[in-house]
Amino acid sequence: MTLSRIALIGFGEVGQILGKDLAANGIEDISAWDLKFDDTDSGPSHALTGNYVTAGADVRDAVRDADLVISAVTAAQTIAAAQSVADAIRPDVFFADMNSASPSVKTKAAAIINDAGGRYVDVAVMAPITPKRLATPMLMGGPHAQALIDAASGLGFDGAVFFDDAYGKAAAAKMCRSIVVKGMEALLTEALLTARHYRVDASVIASLDDLFPGQDWDRLAHYMIARSLEHGARRAEEMREVAQTVSEANVAPLMSAACAERQDWAAAHKAAINEAELIPMLDAILKTIQADKDAGAC
Repeated sequence: MTLSRIALIGFGEVGQILGKDLAANGIEDISAWDLKFDDTDSGPSHALTGNYVTAGADVRDAVRDADLVISAVTAAQTIAAAQSVADAIRPDVFFADMNSASPSVKTKAAAIINDAGGRYVDVAVMAPITPKRLATPMLMGGPHAQALIDAASGLGFDGAVFFDDAYGKAAAAKMCRSIVVKGMEALLTEALLTARHYRVDASVIASLDDLFPGQDWDRLAHYMIARSLEHGARRAEEMREVAQTVSEANVAPLMSAACAERQDWAAAHKAAINEAELIPMLDAILKTIQADKDAGAC
């Protein structure tokens, strides 16, 4: 199958990057749908001005006649996204689910799409979408994964590899990775805010440099905490999916559940992301914490 028409469900950071790169790689017919299109002042609405995608009148219109549908919504909307297009996709269309959902959720979404005549592929994005963008490492799983990789050859998915014929394996790898990555964000946020309060942050960062050499921990901490501030709500949804994944492995999700709470908390302090350096960012968060405490909000 030639992939000449591609539809994007979800037009946030990931959807916009995919759309731009696919257009740059020669795909001229790209449609998109995002729930935030109803708000003309939203980020997804403003991104439509680039003229590289066409907004559908609704989600069903966006996916009509598509050869490939890419779902890039928040974790909690994984099933809803599949359900929203199940009766609108044409037979044999590829449905690439790039959402950070648990194996059980991905398996349910696969049944929805496959029962509708589509070809569901579980896609696990195994690194931040920048800087490699469309070429970001991705694990593709399920019985239609290799067929999608073959069909997408030349479109720029250079980091995509076949992972497993079974649904859920790629998702499980993603979820387990997130325990570490999102957990580090939460740990650094909590540790360095506390260290900054006691004015021992320099010693803590120096000790991390000694224990884990080769990393610029000041720069890494700023990056990871800032990502948590900017995308905390989305990361919290993902970590709840991670906790479900851990529970289904008969392991108590103590760390994953706590990380979801910290990511949710971080989203409420997003204003501090405007600080370009670590210490001013930590101070801005601490100032907000103190103001909330003084106001009786804590």
